[in-house]
Amino acid sequence: MSQWDGKSKGTVLGYRIFVFLIRKAGVKAAYALLYFVASYYFLFLKKSNKAIFYYFKERLNYSNLQSKKMVFKSYYTFGQTIIDKVSISAGLRNKFTYEFDGIEILKNLLAEKKGGVLISAHIGNFEIAEHFFGDIDLDFQINLVTTDLEHSAIKNYLESVTQKPTIKFIIIKDDLSHIFEINAALANNELVCFTGDRYFEGTKSLAENILGKEANFPAGPFLIASRLKVPVVFVYVMKEPNLHYHLYAREATVKHRDEKGLLKEYVQSVETIVQKYPLQWFNYFDFWNDLKA
Repeated sequence: MSQWDGKSKGTVLGYRIFVFLIRKAGVKAAYALLYFVASYYFLFLKKSNKAIFYYFKERLNYSNLQSKKMVFKSYYTFGQTIIDKVSISAGLRNKFTYEFDGIEILKNLLAEKKGGVLISAHIGNFEIAEHFFGDIDLDFQINLVTTDLEHSAIKNYLESVTQKPTIKFIIIKDDLSHIFEINAALANNELVCFTGDRYFEGTKSLAENILGKEANFPAGPFLIASRLKVPVVFVYVMKEPNLHYHLYAREATVKHRDEKGLLKEYVQSVETIVQKYPLQWFNYFDFWNDLKA
């Protein structure tokens, strides 16, 4: 099954080195060191190499040589988004520029005072979204629905060197108490955000074609969003050259209790973004369940 195991790469020492470089020499200096890190991943992470090579070769139809080049570039781009996130959170937000595409959708959503659901994906750099919203004086609370699977040592270190995020976290629990937290947030005209492209073993999933082949998606975000009777918006924050970011917001057409229809529209939205930013697909695992053991 195309499920993620919840494990991310990286060590506290690695993050310390990059934070030191960012503070002493700037973001571009950290990018330079990133070439060595990306090279290590490219040479030694065979499992994720195989998965991301498959994405470029089989799903985007690149040649073998192009796909190999894109694997390295993918690691490098992913590293840049992590450096950018740390830099912006550490107070270097003014080093970056921001572009808004569809922000009126979010403004109108808030004006309705019913709250709203945002659905994003593991593409681009959605974790810096709160910094976008601050730039346009949108004063609202974002609640990110997530599993508590982050590497605690890295998480604790980053919290010690960056500004405290304004995003609140709603942790998915076995007793389903997170459903009450979601409803409370919406009742308070807050936004609830899900990522719709990774699921875990033992949870309900839905199948849909993406980039020409069927894959499994977590059912939860689409079941919840199609039943709450609030606006649903697909949101992505994509990295562009020269420390520039582009936020996309697209309102979904939601039919009540039609989670499959919502998933299909979400997949079409993700495909549009991925075709424009192929290097920013950051699912480094057997997403389509099509690789031999």
